[in-house]
Amino acid sequence: MSIIVALSYFIFLYPLYMSFVWMIGGLIFSIRREYFQVIHLDYHPFFSVILPAYNEEKVIEVILENLKDLNYPAYEVIVVNDGSTDKTAELLDRLVLKHPSWLRAVHLQENRGKANALNMGIMVSKGQFLLTIDADCLLDKEALRWFAWHLLNFPRVGAVTGNPRVWNRTTLLAKIQVGEYSNIIGLIKRTQRIVGKILTVSGVIAAYRKSALLDCGFFDADTVTEDIDITWKLQKKFWDVRYEPRALCWILVPETIKGLWRQRVRWAYGGLQVLIKHIGIWLDFRYRRFWPIYVEYALGMIWALLLFIVTVSWIILTLIKTTCGSYFVAKYCVPVYAIGEAVPIFSNPLYPKWYGAVLCLACLGEFFVSFVIDRKYEKHFLRSYFWVIWYPLVYWIIITLSLLQNSQKLQLHEANGDVWES
Repeated sequence: MSIIVALSYFIFLYPLYMSFVWMIGGLIFSIRREYFQVIHLDYHPFFSVILPAYNEEKVIEVILENLKDLNYPAYEVIVVNDGSTDKTAELLDRLVLKHPSWLRAVHLQENRGKANALNMGIMVSKGQFLLTIDADCLLDKEALRWFAWHLLNFPRVGAVTGNPRVWNRTTLLAKIQVGEYSNIIGLIKRTQRIVGKILTVSGVIAAYRKSALLDCGFFDADTVTEDIDITWKLQKKFWDVRYEPRALCWILVPETIKGLWRQRVRWAYGGLQVLIKHIGIWLDFRYRRFWPIYVEYALGMIWALLLFIVTVSWIILTLIKTTCGSYFVAKYCVPVYAIGEAVPIFSNPLYPKWYGAVLCLACLGEFFVSFVIDRKYEKHFLRSYFWVIWYPLVYWIIITLSLLQNSQKLQLHEANGDVWES
C-alpha cells in the first residue's frame, strides 16, 4: 500500500473510529457514574471561589449576584481585578462594601494574564478547596456540592472539571456551539475519564485541592492555555483529575467569526505548546496512561492538517484540469494526479460521496448520543440538534486554519528563542 493510499484511509477512518470510541465511552460513563449516584456530604468544607476579571464591567455585577445565592453554606468569592482599564475596579469596590461577609477583591495594577491572576487569588484564599471560574460564568446553585463530594471523599483527587453549557444562543455560531460543548466538552471528557486521564479541565469552571496545586507549583504563565497545562502537571504528580457533568455552569460563547477565530487560535496554540512542553512523558514508563491521550490529541491535529492538504490538492487539480485538460494533468502533474485520481477517497473531498455520507452519519450519531446523555440538564435540549449539521464545516475549517497559523507562530518563537511567550 502506498503512502498516499494509507493517508487517504487515515483521513477517512480516523474520525469514523474515534466517533465510535467516544460514543461507547460516553455511554459507559453515563451508565456507571452519572445516573445512579446520589450526593451525600457529611460536612461542608470551606470553598474559595476565585474569579479573574479583566474589563468585565458589563457582566461582573450579574455574575456576583448569581454567586451570592449558591446552595452551599461555607464559601467566599475572591475577584482578582487583573489591571482592568474600564469601571470594573469601581464596581468591585462598591459590591465588596455591599457584601463584605463573602466577597473580597484583589486589584492588580497591570494586566499580567489569567494564570498570574489565579495564583494571586490562591495566595489570599482561605479555603482548602478552590473553584476557579471565568468572569462570564453563571454557576449552578448545586455545583459546589458536587465538587465537594469528589474532593471530600477521594483524597487523591486534585481537580474536578465541571460541565459548561452555552448561555447565549442568538446566532448560528452560538447554536452550533451548543452541540460542540455537549460533544467535545462532554462526551469526550466522559470517554477520557473511562480511559484514565483527562486531556484538560475546563478553564471556565474547575475545582482544585489547594494542596495539589501547591504540590505542582500552581499555574504557569508560560503557556497560553493554563487549563491544559495545570491538568497535565497535576496528573504527572499522580493526582486524579475527574469530570463531573452535574456541576453545571452557563457561559457566553463567541457569536461572530472573528471572536470564534481568536478563541480557536488561542486554543490551538496552547495545545501545541502543551504537547511540546510535556513531550518528556514518553521517557518515563510511569506516565504510560498519558500516552493514549497524547497520541489522540496529536493525531487530531495531524488529521486536520492532512484534510487541508487534500482539499487544496483537489482545488489545484480541478483548476488545472479545467484550464489544461486531463492529459496535461496526467503527464505533467503526477503527484497531484496521483492524489486526485488514483485514490478514490482523495478524488473530491468537498463532494459527499459514500465515504462522506458515512462520516456525516457517524458525526450526527455522535452528536445524538451526546444530546441524549445531556438532555437531563436542559429542557427541550434536543431542539438544538438541528444546528449541529453545520458543525463539521465550520469547525474543521477553523481548526485547520488555526493550526496552520500557530505552526508558523511556534516556528517564529523558536527561532527567537521565546517559544513559551504567550
